[in-house]
Parts: sequence; structure tokens; C-alpha cells
Amino acid sequence: MSTASPPPVDALRHPPEPITDGPYVSRETPSREEDDPPLAMEALRAVQILNPSGEVTMPRPDRMRVMCVANQKGGVGKTTTTVNLAVALALHGNRVMVVDLDPQGNASTGLNVPHHAGVPDVYDCLIDNVPLAEVAQPVEGLPNLWCVPATIDLAGAEIELVSVVARESRLSRAIAAHPVELDYVFIDCPPSLGLLTVNALVAAEEVLIPIQCEYYALEGLNQLINNINLVRQHLNPTLDVSTILLTMYDRRTRLADAVEQDVRNHFGNKVLQAVIPRNVRVSEAPSYGQSVMTYDPGSRGATSYFEAAQEIAERGVARLGRNV
Repeated sequence: MSTASPPPVDALRHPPEPITDGPYVSRETPSREEDDPPLAMEALRAVQILNPSGEVTMPRPDRMRVMCVANQKGGVGKTTTTVNLAVALALHGNRVMVVDLDPQGNASTGLNVPHHAGVPDVYDCLIDNVPLAEVAQPVEGLPNLWCVPATIDLAGAEIELVSVVARESRLSRAIAAHPVELDYVFIDCPPSLGLLTVNALVAAEEVLIPIQCEYYALEGLNQLINNINLVRQHLNPTLDVSTILLTMYDRRTRLADAVEQDVRNHFGNKVLQAVIPRNVRVSEAPSYGQSVMTYDPGSRGATSYFEAAQEIAERGVARLGRNV
């Protein structure tokens, strides 16, 4: 399976120019003035996203969806996407677990879950067969959300797994044995195609690929798709690239729209209509141990991730059936 064709060479030789008045219109990332909406509008967004009533406003799937968030390129928004989608779904009535499979532990940080040395983590599940239920921690303030943290110990798991029996399916068996009924499991993968990512691909039924709206983000995508196909052929025949999410969209460049068009032409309806813009609130939130959904629910970034989560939930209903 081939990736989308790269943008024209001219687009790479000459830096994209800012959008000027004319027929070209971008549909994302409003101007600075528009990015600060009137107080009433922002408050309305915040209430819609935080859902203080706790009602099930995003449909729950008929059975658990295990989604692997993968892209071997770093800095495309894998962890940010994992955390914010998980929080959005949990706020709206879905029971969600995040498995932090990246030794950097950024998803654990974003959910404000302790992951210092000595904390039981996903390493114990993969190497010592400790049940997920014993290491999963509830996320403060979000009763429907749990996180399996990653500590620095996970950095050595890649080597230790080499000699372990059934090394590719350790995470799959741990998730299957989890006693709590869940609607979603999001697995945040490291930026590599090693054994940890292979474990995630074997455990998942769906792959969500965040793609940054820049040309370099398309490089290496072909290798990722090839690896997914290999896992499908030999280890997990049900694996499917179900969702593509465009991130860090910058309306000031024509290249962003060119990349978006390439991705949509190649992947078709797998690409979510929701697009995540560059937004300072999204970048600030992790430093406060929060997702952007709770840090600034009225922001453009929170609204975009909310729309993406809603779209994923509605696609799940069409895919698996409904259980509300």
C-alpha cells in the first residue's frame, strides 16, 4: 500500500507564502482576533465540552474498541491526541483506559498520573505478567478514565522482550484479561517501529495515525503502513487503519492545505473531517498536568479535539453497533 504522493517540488524549494486576500480560503485556525471568541460563546463551548451533567452524549460502542495511536515520526501529536480524545470521550459517558507505551511517559504526565521510578507500570504487565487492573490508576476528576502509566523501566523492555515467549502478544493478553468493562482502550505508542509498537499493533483492532500537516510528516508513512500490513498478515488479521487525524494545521501556509488534500485523496473517508489546528492552549496544557479539554475547554484546540472524539464515537456506532 503506497502513501500519498508528496507535494510538488516547487512547494519545497520555495517556502509557502502567507495567505493573502484573494480567492484562496482556508477553513481552519482562525485569526488571533477570532481565536479569542466572545465570553458568552467561549462559556457555551466550555459547558458543551465539560458536560457537567455527566450524561452520555457521545454514543458508546457495542463492544470495546482498542485503538493504537501510532506514527514512527516524533512530534506529530500522538500523545496529545491520545490524551485529549480519551478525556473527551470520558467526559461524555464512555469508559476509557489509556495505556502509555512510550518510555518517555508523556501521556502519564498529561493525565497527571504518577510515573516516577518504582510506580507499578505497563513494564510489569509486559515482563512480569502483572494484571493491568493492578497497575491502572484512576485519573483525578474523571471517574470514567484510567491510565496505565509508563516509567523509565519501560526503556529496557524492548531488549528484555526479545527472549520472552509470545513477545508480540503480551499486551494483547493483558488487555483481554482486564476485568473492568471498557468502551475504549487507547495505546500511546513510542516514535519507533520496535517491539513495543508491535505489541500495540497486535493488541489493537484499529490504528489511529496522527499526521502533521507538513511535508516531512508524509515521509516514513509508507514504512508504517508496510509494518501494519505485516502485522495483519502474520499476527493480527483484524487490524485495520480506521482513522487518520490531521494535526498542527496552519492556515497561513498553502503547504498545509496541499498535504491535507494529498492525505484525503489517498486515505478517503478514513480521514476525520475534524482537523486539529496549531493552538497554544494545546501546548500549554501538559505543563499543568491536564488535557486541553479541562485546561481551557473554550479554546479552539479543545473544540477541535471534541469534534474529533465525537466523530470517532459516531463512526464506532456505524462500525460496531450501539450501546448507550
